[in-house]
Amino acid sequence: MSKDVLYLKIAKSVTEQIKSDTLQFGDRLPSLRSAQKLYNVSLNTVKQAYMELESRSLVESRPKYGYFVSQSSQRKLALPSVAPMKVAERENTAEVLIDKVFGTIDGSDDVTQFALGIPGKSFLPLAKLKKSMINVINRKTDSGTDYEPVQGNEYLRRESAKWALVLEGKISEDDLVITSGAMNAVYTCLMAVTKPGDSVAVESPVYFGVLQAIQQLGLKVVEIPTHPIYGVDLEALKKVIPTLSACCFVTNFNNPLGFQMPDDNKKELVKLITEYNVPLIEDDIYGNLYFGAERPKPCKFYDDAGLVMWIGSVSKTLAPGYRVGWVAPGKFKEQVIRQKLVQTVCSPSIYPDVIADFLEHGRYDHHLRTFRKKLYANYLQIQKSVTEYFPDNTKISEPKGGFMLWLELDKKICTEDLFDEAMSQKINFAPGRMFSQYNQYQNCMRLNYALEWTDRVESDLEKLAKMVKKRI
Repeated sequence: MSKDVLYLKIAKSVTEQIKSDTLQFGDRLPSLRSAQKLYNVSLNTVKQAYMELESRSLVESRPKYGYFVSQSSQRKLALPSVAPMKVAERENTAEVLIDKVFGTIDGSDDVTQFALGIPGKSFLPLAKLKKSMINVINRKTDSGTDYEPVQGNEYLRRESAKWALVLEGKISEDDLVITSGAMNAVYTCLMAVTKPGDSVAVESPVYFGVLQAIQQLGLKVVEIPTHPIYGVDLEALKKVIPTLSACCFVTNFNNPLGFQMPDDNKKELVKLITEYNVPLIEDDIYGNLYFGAERPKPCKFYDDAGLVMWIGSVSKTLAPGYRVGWVAPGKFKEQVIRQKLVQTVCSPSIYPDVIADFLEHGRYDHHLRTFRKKLYANYLQIQKSVTEYFPDNTKISEPKGGFMLWLELDKKICTEDLFDEAMSQKINFAPGRMFSQYNQYQNCMRLNYALEWTDRVESDLEKLAKMVKKRI
């Protein structure tokens, strides 16, 4: 029997074991050496078989640990659809709907909060943050009243640069500019590299805050079709990139789809923007919340021309209300600093110092490990519950990190109408219409699963599913 046939035979054997539940999600496959002896074949044949299984998303490799049955091998619901490219039929951002959803931020524990991209209090190191706050107040002789440098708190820039390990020393404290959270960084970057009337590419669906920022600046939004696993359609982007002044993407654990753009795609994206000299505003705020073996690289890692404006923040991992973020603007550093000077002069001094103190003394790595474990457990739980409670024709995303889940429901469902009924039952979510400038995604919703998973949360998800079923 030829080697080619042998590797497919091994792949088929493992596939059958996965389908029959003999091998289940999380199970480790035999090591390459063990499989070589088991099947009495060469090492290369086993490698080829495992690579074939990986290409089908049935198994995943974890460096130093081996091959494991992937979560995607167990999925029973289809992936969400990829929206077609639209160049006309422009509508408006659903501002009234966005205002309604954000109106549910009142600090009340009375509502099950699936809607907003904020981690629950139980996920945050509140005691250690309080300790850092006390350290800073005791240390400051000016009680935090002095102006910071326009570029931002030097202590925080230094600590943030230390923690940017994924960039392998490619940035220093001098490369960073401190901002009032990631959205302020996005807005400032847009102002630095565009002028009214310019076009900016985004994913579709896209985080509604980015949509609003682009439109507020008098810019044109170009929504690029986006795959729930691979991210932005680079072929579609190539067709419009000559007309663009900037791209604004979340390449790691995008909000709302949760995809992790493959490294090869990131390299191709960087090559493309470099060829056309188009800045990429890369919002990487979810990058540390990965489910895999290691933190994925951002596009910034592959950027030699200084065109990638890499954005980070602690809003999703440590302290949403502190509004502390940063950007490594590359060749646009002076323009970004100038825009910051015009907008805010400088950042408040207390909170950047608190975050810097925590990064230095608060065991951020330990916190992130704990956070990721909770998030992953919740992801498995919500995916299982959606599969159990929602209609069989529901389509569900497969996030590789972060804490957003995107559902595509039956076409009869209007989630904007469903939102009002759910809120009457003290349940909320983010309706899909918020995530596009066009009249689309009305049958979709985004769910946040970074909340304490309780019996009530489970029960409310079941209630939400019943509301959906009765509308079909």
